[in-house]
Amino acid sequence: MKEHRRELVRLCRCAVARPRWQLVAAAVVSVWSLAWVVGQVLHRPSPLDVVASAARWAGVPVGWLEAVADWCGGRTGFLAVVGGLLWAVTTERRQGRALLGWVAVMLAAESVGYGAVRHALLALGGFLLVVVVLSLPGRRAFVVDRVALIPRDVLRAGSTALALAAVVPLVAPGLAVAGLLSPYVTRPPRPRAPITPVRADAAESAPSPAGPASAASPAGAPRAAATTPPVHTPAPAFTPAAPAATAPLPRTPGDDSAHPLKTPRADTPAETPSAESGPRAGERAGRR
Repeated sequence: MKEHRRELVRLCRCAVARPRWQLVAAAVVSVWSLAWVVGQVLHRPSPLDVVASAARWAGVPVGWLEAVADWCGGRTGFLAVVGGLLWAVTTERRQGRALLGWVAVMLAAESVGYGAVRHALLALGGFLLVVVVLSLPGRRAFVVDRVALIPRDVLRAGSTALALAAVVPLVAPGLAVAGLLSPYVTRPPRPRAPITPVRADAAESAPSPAGPASAASPAGAPRAAATTPPVHTPAPAFTPAAPAATAPLPRTPGDDSAHPLKTPRADTPAETPSAESGPRAGERAGRR
């Protein structure tokens, strides 16, 4: 019961949550339909009779209204079914259909009287019954990539359409009562949006499109722009250079200084080469 009451309150709020021009049109249709419905208890006027009475009170000529009423007699009865279908397709985002439905029903009442409302409700109920029957095969459907009719959603949409259509005559009285009580009503505080804390270091290091971010000091003066420390690139490891290739020294006959087994030791004094050279030096080396 409590949830039904909340749903009704939500729908009433939704009925007045419209654009301004649509709210003005809803107020006009609301006054017209409410006066016609209440007048059925007294002398059962037609919808155009209600408009003619208001026009006479305002001093506006009503000859054109009598001509319209004569033309509608016996010709607009089918508009009751059209009004019922317009009520059936009313949604929270498209509430203008409910207003058009009421206008169609009141024009149909010029031909069939107050029974136009009953015909409209029968058309609404028949449409919902057909849609519910068509939705029975899809009551266990898993909607992934196709459109499906589900009975639970069909009933919810039908009840919403019926409530939005029925609340149209009450829009004008509701706006009047809300306007009278608005200075005396105390509204609860609105919940604030949660604020996500941001760390100071993250705010300073966050880049901005204009350049490096600058933070403000506690005193209010802007601090210097935050700069990123330079990245030190490690120096490459030292690699000793390969020894340069040297050409072998020319050897003379009998010179064994380049032989690995006859290399002179560091502690042994090197022999002083003689001044003689040539064939004689080779002969002496051979004798020794």
